[in-house]
Amino acid sequence: MKKCTVPSVLFLVCLLFLLPDQGRKLHASAEDDSEELVDPPKVEDRIGAVPHGLSTDSDVAKREAESMSRKTLRSNAERFEFQAEVSRLMDIIINSLYSNKDIFLRELISNASDALDKIRFLSLTDKEVLGEGDTTKLDIQIMLDTDRKILSIRDRGIGMTKEDLIKNLGTIAKSGTSAFVEKMQTSGDLNLIGQFGVGFYSVYLVADYVEVISKHNDDKQYVWESKADGAFAISEDTWNEPLGRGTEIRLHLREEAGEYAEESKLKELVKKYSEFINFPIFLWASKEVDVEVPANEDDSSDKEDEKSETPSEEDGSDDDTEKGDDEKKSKTKTVKEKTYEWELLNDVKAIWLRSPKEVTDEEYVKFYKSLAKDFSDEKPLAWSHFKAEGDVEFKAVLFVPPKAPHDLFESYYSGNKSNLKLYVRRVFISDEFDELLPKYLSFLKGLVDSDTLPLNVSREMLQQHSSLKTIKKKLIRKALDMIRKIADEDPDESNDKEKNDVEATDENDEKKGQYTKFWNEFGKSIKLGIIEDAANRNRLAKLLRFESTKSNGKLTSLDQYIKRMRSGQKDIFYLTGVSKEQLEKSPFLERLIKKNYEVIFFTDPVDEYLMQYLMDYEDKKFQNVSKEGLKIGKDSKGKELKEAFKDLTKWWKGILAGENVDDVKISNRLADSPCVVVTSKYGWSSNMERIMQSQTLADAKKHAYMRGKRVLEINPRHPIIKELQARVAKGPEDKSVKQTAELMYQTALMESGFVLSDPKDFASRIYGSVKNSLNIRPDATPEEEDEVEETKAESSVQEGADSAKEDDRDVKDEL
Repeated sequence: MKKCTVPSVLFLVCLLFLLPDQGRKLHASAEDDSEELVDPPKVEDRIGAVPHGLSTDSDVAKREAESMSRKTLRSNAERFEFQAEVSRLMDIIINSLYSNKDIFLRELISNASDALDKIRFLSLTDKEVLGEGDTTKLDIQIMLDTDRKILSIRDRGIGMTKEDLIKNLGTIAKSGTSAFVEKMQTSGDLNLIGQFGVGFYSVYLVADYVEVISKHNDDKQYVWESKADGAFAISEDTWNEPLGRGTEIRLHLREEAGEYAEESKLKELVKKYSEFINFPIFLWASKEVDVEVPANEDDSSDKEDEKSETPSEEDGSDDDTEKGDDEKKSKTKTVKEKTYEWELLNDVKAIWLRSPKEVTDEEYVKFYKSLAKDFSDEKPLAWSHFKAEGDVEFKAVLFVPPKAPHDLFESYYSGNKSNLKLYVRRVFISDEFDELLPKYLSFLKGLVDSDTLPLNVSREMLQQHSSLKTIKKKLIRKALDMIRKIADEDPDESNDKEKNDVEATDENDEKKGQYTKFWNEFGKSIKLGIIEDAANRNRLAKLLRFESTKSNGKLTSLDQYIKRMRSGQKDIFYLTGVSKEQLEKSPFLERLIKKNYEVIFFTDPVDEYLMQYLMDYEDKKFQNVSKEGLKIGKDSKGKELKEAFKDLTKWWKGILAGENVDDVKISNRLADSPCVVVTSKYGWSSNMERIMQSQTLADAKKHAYMRGKRVLEINPRHPIIKELQARVAKGPEDKSVKQTAELMYQTALMESGFVLSDPKDFASRIYGSVKNSLNIRPDATPEEEDEVEETKAESSVQEGADSAKEDDRDVKDEL
């Protein structure tokens, strides 16, 4: 046993020496002597000046070009293995986690901004960390090599040491910012998105080989490189130009990611996602300029020959001077030349980070036009700039646009596009969050920038979190206050005589009529808000505007209506219909107007739905004057009239038994009309019936139970009603009296806004009444046409047609 044990032990020891430990650093031997760099020359101390001091000698440029195009890990670099689960996780990140490739640039710019934030924070206590010259410029530079499809993003931030590169880029979701915050427990700008967390690995959506060149003040310049294949390499950088301080990321783009090698695409992404980053973002962009260059010899010789052939009329010094000028001009020509220069991509400042007192109106207007991409000359109607503190901190700027978009309600319930953009620390996240603002306020434009919102690993969407509900509540309150302020500052909205007597100022003139303009554009949205948002229904009701019998063609509010209410009036009267002109002639208003009551006109189809939710306001109930239950003071003769016309109402109800009439009553709302048809209190009004019947998918059977029961109300003081009462007392079975009663009901039904179920029957009754008034026998019928005459007429018409055809033929023959 002992003899067998010793060899086996020796064998195991040998295996332990031969097999490397997982995670141990591996030094790769050179596979090819030609790839090994032996003592490469260093960059000269003083280099030529180019934009931002980026310059190298020719040898260094050659080696750098070779480095950028090799896409292989250097043989003399130290190789490291990613953590055990990193390879699998990177595959998930690249193929599943991110749904939008565009966000890779957002992530890299965000990381660069964080690095700049860090060095700026450290410079508050130690200015020497910024260095001298170009290294003090805190900006982000983007360069593009279209031919090689290499995209570079550079910053002059804090940079990373060799150890930082291993920790931050070799560990999934390792955030350098979190460690920075833990280290710096003092006050300062510590609200930073994690540098080189999971977001960094989004680069492999568009690149198959990545280089990270970084220089920290406390270490040398190093290069991190990886192909996302489970390993990365780090080596000291002796061939690239010295960064001074900061980080440069080079993406070797995939073949299918060719669109990101275009300047226009990069500009679009920066404008969309990183427009409000707190540091300037520059792109090394190309443009064509006109340049004067020497003309070709052939061209100049031709011009000289032409000049020699043309004789001059006069010889003199003036001619010689002119010829000399012509010769100078002919020696040069203008051509288009392609040049490159740094172009600033984010010139719009993040004004929401400043105090509202420091921002001028011109800056708000400029910011709105940039945010909303509105290039018209009109200003926003209002804006609100505020900061919320507490459990959830955020800053927001909201704008009311001057006009409603043409498709505001086309996809009201199906679309998820919002005009409110969500930012996290000035980085755009999304504009598709229904939880930030309700649908009825989707016309508002603006942004929300939060420092405390939790983000998922891809930063592409917010998790369902209670903080969203808190933000939504505050945004709604601020939005409604902003709209209310438009009305409060509008001189036309005030009925205060003292305010109207004050001398008008330019500011008042500018704000005059602003709320009317707002209401004409977005009034329907406020009505939908009353329907949908029960919690803010009273706030929204204050914003409601309408015309009434006393508004004199102008818009009025519920508060103004209540101020004008008569003493003892308990209800707010309103009437719905197609138009104001039609409602003004409605029989429902006759007695109300005579008694000086004000009635609101609702002419929008959505108003019918609105009034089903807006039941009361300031302890005042709403009363539709076309329905039962209307109370207008007290009538001293009410009981007497009811008793006096008891027989007529009973008889009339029997006549209309087949017309779906529930009752016939004495009316308290009529003054000039003989009768009117009203509906039950909780059923559909005549206007609502019309709206529902016009629906494309309307089902008459399903709507039957919602139709209100009809009640015929008669005016006991009208001469027609009095005469009808007398005739019914003499002969209740008289057919002519019955026909008159039925005709009056149908006329009242039509005048009250209902659609007649049998228009033919109504027309027949009208014609019968006309015959009676003209003393024509009821059985009189139209005369029949003579068939012979009709045939002759047809033949004459045919002859005329034939002669016309012959005339046309003659004209054609002549032509």
